[in-house]
Amino acid sequence: MAELRNRSAFYEYAIEDKFIAGMVLTGTEIKSIRQSRVSFNDSFCYFSKGELFVRSLHITEYSHGAYANHDPLRERKLLLTKRELRKMEGKIKEKGFTIVPLRIFLSEKGLAKMEIGLGRGKKLHDKRESIKERDTQREIKRYLK
Repeated sequence: MAELRNRSAFYEYAIEDKFIAGMVLTGTEIKSIRQSRVSFNDSFCYFSKGELFVRSLHITEYSHGAYANHDPLRERKLLLTKRELRKMEGKIKEKGFTIVPLRIFLSEKGLAKMEIGLGRGKKLHDKRESIKERDTQREIKRYLK
């Protein structure tokens, strides 16, 4: 497994800052992540009592997990340094900022990490600009081949 990307996040949000966070997972969750059984649909991060959590991240139940299987939509705690948490919490209080999960990957040690982004929601004309930019990049690659 290389990594799992949230492609719609880059379309919906203008990402201004990125952070790498550890994830608090159960045994069957990490096994499902290794099988690439994750969906980012409508997932978002929020603060609760000074801690950061991700909600609506769907990690499919492990196929061989019996009674110890996990709830696919449970809230999962994200692990960051206090300095990073304070910085993000300060930015969130500004109007228009939100924290979005961008990708999940495995570190060299085999630990699941999540890259989260601090971004603003795009307007319709910004989304059209993103589509136009993507199409021009595709055309340039086509001509260079």
